[in-house]
Amino acid sequence: MTTEQELRQKLRKIAALFEGATTPGERNAAEAAIKRVRAAIAATERSEKTIEMNFRLPDRWNRRLFLALCRRYGLHPYRYPRQRYSTVVLRAPASFINGTLWPEFLQIKTALDEYLHEATERIIREEVFGDSEEAEERQGTPKDSSATLDSAPDGVN
Repeated sequence: MTTEQELRQKLRKIAALFEGATTPGERNAAEAAIKRVRAAIAATERSEKTIEMNFRLPDRWNRRLFLALCRRYGLHPYRYPRQRYSTVVLRAPASFINGTLWPEFLQIKTALDEYLHEATERIIREEVFGDSEEAEERQGTPKDSSATLDSAPDGVN
C-alpha cells in the first residue's frame, strides 16, 4: 500500500530523472535543473521549429497534471474558442514534447493512477463494504426485459 509520502517521493524521483538529477544534493537543486531545462527549451526553439500540438485529456486530473507540468517548464498551454475543455494546445519543440514532457507526464500519471486506485480500494473496503470486487460474469445472454441505467433514476438527483 502506497502512502502519500511514498507517492510524493516517487514523484520527486521521476522529476529528478527527467531533470538529470542523480544524487540527493542535485534533487535539492531542482530549481536550477528546471532553469537549465527552460534554457534548453529556448535554445531548441532557436534551432528547431516549434510545433503546435493538440492534446486530448478528457480526465480532469490528468489535464491538471499536464497543465502543471507544462507550466513548470515555462510553457503556456491554451485552447482556441469552441474547443472542448478537454483539449490542450501547446507550442514547443517536437523533440522536447516527445523526449521529455510526454514521457514524464506518462510516468507521473501512472504513479498517481496507482496511488488513487489503492486509496479508492482501501476506502471502499474499509468504509462501504469489504468486498469491492467486480461483478461476476454469468453464462448466457442478457434477458430482453433488462434495462440499462446510464444515469440516475427518475426523481433521483
